[in-house]
Amino acid sequence: MKNIILVFAFSLLLINCKTAIKKEKIIGLIAEKAMVVSAREEASKIGSAILQKGGNAYDAMIATHLALAVAYPVAGNIAGGGFMVYRNADGTKGTLDFREKAPLAAHKDMYLDSLGNVIEGKSTYGASAVGVPGSIAGVFEVYQKFGTLPFKDLIQPAIDLARNGITITKNQSEDLSGAKKAFQAANNYETIFEKDWKEGDVFKQEELAQTLERIRDFGKDGFYKGETANFLVNYITELGGIITHEDLEKYQAVWRNPITFTYKNHTITTMPLPSSGGICLAQILKSIEPYDVSKYEHNSTKYVQLITEAERRSYADRAHYLGDADFVKVPVDSLIDLNYINNRMRNFSWDKATPSSEVSHGNILGYESDQTTHYSIVDQFGNAVSVTTTLNTGYGSKVVVKGAGFILNNEMDDFSSKPGVPNVYGLVGTKANAIAAEKRMLSSMTPTIVEKDGKLKMVVGTPGGSTIITSVLQNILNVIEYDMGMQESVDKARFHHQWLPDIIRMEPSGFDKKTKSKLDSLGYKIVERNSLIIGRVDAILVLPNGKLEGGADKRGDDAAVGF
Repeated sequence: MKNIILVFAFSLLLINCKTAIKKEKIIGLIAEKAMVVSAREEASKIGSAILQKGGNAYDAMIATHLALAVAYPVAGNIAGGGFMVYRNADGTKGTLDFREKAPLAAHKDMYLDSLGNVIEGKSTYGASAVGVPGSIAGVFEVYQKFGTLPFKDLIQPAIDLARNGITITKNQSEDLSGAKKAFQAANNYETIFEKDWKEGDVFKQEELAQTLERIRDFGKDGFYKGETANFLVNYITELGGIITHEDLEKYQAVWRNPITFTYKNHTITTMPLPSSGGICLAQILKSIEPYDVSKYEHNSTKYVQLITEAERRSYADRAHYLGDADFVKVPVDSLIDLNYINNRMRNFSWDKATPSSEVSHGNILGYESDQTTHYSIVDQFGNAVSVTTTLNTGYGSKVVVKGAGFILNNEMDDFSSKPGVPNVYGLVGTKANAIAAEKRMLSSMTPTIVEKDGKLKMVVGTPGGSTIITSVLQNILNVIEYDMGMQESVDKARFHHQWLPDIIRMEPSGFDKKTKSKLDSLGYKIVERNSLIIGRVDAILVLPNGKLEGGADKRGDDAAVGF
């Protein structure tokens, strides 16, 4: 009898232990005052150090951005572009567009052969794939408007990091190894990125350090004019590219009004065109707002089904309507109109999938990498910035400017080279996103800020090419609908649908067999791959007590640093 009692007691203990383990909450780094979350610890530390020196979120943005160009060359950059969404302590909000532009000599048929077919690889590799860089122009726009510390103090940590070297991580070693042949094909000399870099190696970039010094000493002109510009244009020309000194000198970053909308008592502020992220995010969230989402188990069949159907309709509209609004008329207000959105969801049924072949764009009268990177910052003064920047695919065009040590983007692939022909991310487009001189290519980058009751609640964004929008979406829902903390939210498995191809991409091992089986029976096609990663989210959540929780994505080398 005694033995039976002991066994029973032990069993109860085990059950209680298991329950306790299950209930244990995942919590990210907590900071009292300020925080930086980015793709590399070195960059996050540099940004946080600037804040500790009394700098604001914008000072930290500049320092973090430049540090990522050194520590995270697969996506961090000085010759790419991006978007920034900001919210000041007084509640004022805005955005900065420093997206790349097509060169003056660019034209809509530049990637087609004599038969009108897309030439494979021409828009993705080598000098012909490069758009006019916007990153440094963006950095100086931010500094001129909001910077407080001397600029040299913001760039010097990146210079020192480039000169002294970064320690190669396992992920970086694998990335560099995989890109070695592409670097060799894209350049006419042996670049430093082609060496057999191993985990633990110290990677020094002296030419990049010198380029950063020219930017330190001469400002924006240290990149777009003078020696650095000569290095860039001469090498591009040598490789058969079309970017000129005039292209560089004419480039301007642009301050734009954000896309702002509400979702269940929260205010969402995000990026307008040429980012498709803001419009798509608004469409998807407004499509699902009438549903009691929190009642569906997280990542359950109903949850995945509802989100998927909203995504496929939004991405169909993206393909048809969206492009650079400075060049084409885009019916933005109509696309995010509630009546229009509700009508788009009218043929949604819980009983079966709606094939993408049966979903076209909506009718309106009158009518983005895998390897991108994001960082989120909240300072001790209450200012917040959300910044997504990219070279497009990993290491961009693979062109490394001879003598200057930096990698050029391959953003020209984000244009629609030919209507209906997918880009590297499988996204299709129409003439709205056709190539034209000085036009900005459509992007999926979605830096976002969330407020509740007029107060800052969340700063979020991610890389991930076409999956950016849906990764940001799911993290917003994780927090708002399921009351998750930031790190818990970031850790959760993600899924993605983009209209075409008509598949649900799922992170492997993140969804139970019953859910996948039920979705299959409803007509959904699911794709899982061991290497599949949907976004690397870096986000900050303001807790009820005013403290900050960082969510640094464990899918990469990401890190949150704060104080």
